[in-house]
Amino acid sequence: MEILGIDIGGSGIKGAPVDIKKGELLAPRYRIPTPQPSKPKSVAKVVGQISRNFDWKGPIGVGFPAVIQHGVARTAANVHKSWINTDAAALFGEATGCPVTVVNDADAAGIAEMTFGAGKGRDGVVLLVTIGTGLGTSVFVDGHLLPNTEFGHIEIDCEDAELMASDAARKEHGLSWKNWTARFDNYLLRLEALFWPDLIILGGGVSKKHGKFIPRLTVRADVLPAETLNEAGIIGAALAAR
Repeated sequence: MEILGIDIGGSGIKGAPVDIKKGELLAPRYRIPTPQPSKPKSVAKVVGQISRNFDWKGPIGVGFPAVIQHGVARTAANVHKSWINTDAAALFGEATGCPVTVVNDADAAGIAEMTFGAGKGRDGVVLLVTIGTGLGTSVFVDGHLLPNTEFGHIEIDCEDAELMASDAARKEHGLSWKNWTARFDNYLLRLEALFWPDLIILGGGVSKKHGKFIPRLTVRADVLPAETLNEAGIIGAALAAR
């Protein structure tokens, strides 16, 4: 079965048709910069452009950087605050003319990794952290998703974790990999103390450079880089729309 997966991020909106049985993109992903300001109508227009680029007529899955309850955005992380309480599924459905399922973006990445990536076949507690503009999290217990965890926003030393430990924070503050890893390790240690994962999967664009920081981490859990990398959000969004 083929489903169009779309991943909405703070800097770019990406999409591609996905073979959900194989977890593979069926065409090169199509990317458009996220509109600034990233208000609902502007973002929906881009989602419509991506759908039309593939002449899409079937179901669509969208990963979105917010808590999503029954298709409605309840928060707005790295997008305009006017998204709060917007029916994202209805808005994207109107923009594309297709049935749309919307899921939290980190949950989408986690679904992809648990189905086709580093978490495949793993029982126990699995935590995925996406490292990018912010910090996204998804948690699975024996393969079952606990949706909308949003642990990227826990406070560490009176500061939102993603403001000190995201890849955006690394770049903004000009941190060396060693210094950034110390911050990120502190964040993971806090999460480990809260719910003791058996496996931590690290995703997002920075995961391609995992050799620069994973060996320095001190958490007890197994730590693996994501295998679906930047395609995780697209693949997972498509899987969520099954």
